[in-house]
Amino acid sequence: MSFQWNDKEPIYLQLKDQIKDMILSGDIAEGEALPSVRQVAIEYQVNPITVSKSYQILVDEELVEKKRGLGMFVQMGAQHKLQANENEQFINEDWPKILTKIQHLNLDTTQLINSLKEIGRNQ
Repeated sequence: MSFQWNDKEPIYLQLKDQIKDMILSGDIAEGEALPSVRQVAIEYQVNPITVSKSYQILVDEELVEKKRGLGMFVQMGAQHKLQANENEQFINEDWPKILTKIQHLNLDTTQLINSLKEIGRNQ
């Protein structure tokens, strides 16, 4: 695992987001164990406390559960929960910004719709 950290956000939040992305994409399956805190700390070259903080947020968000003596596991339904949250965020936060940008740039909506159709054909 390699990752480029940015200076705009704490590393533990970036790590949490990366793990969420891995759950969302299916790279870490529901019911699957997360790598140990020590393993992640070594691979990402971060402090184990940073990893623990990230994992705790995922537990608090009910995406991951602690199994005493066994480690951290992705909860069943976590991928669906993340997808629903991402969809809501896109519709309520990202999409209005995109619409504003389209209006400011006076983009041709027909061209935009055609590009969306093209994306749909390629999937």
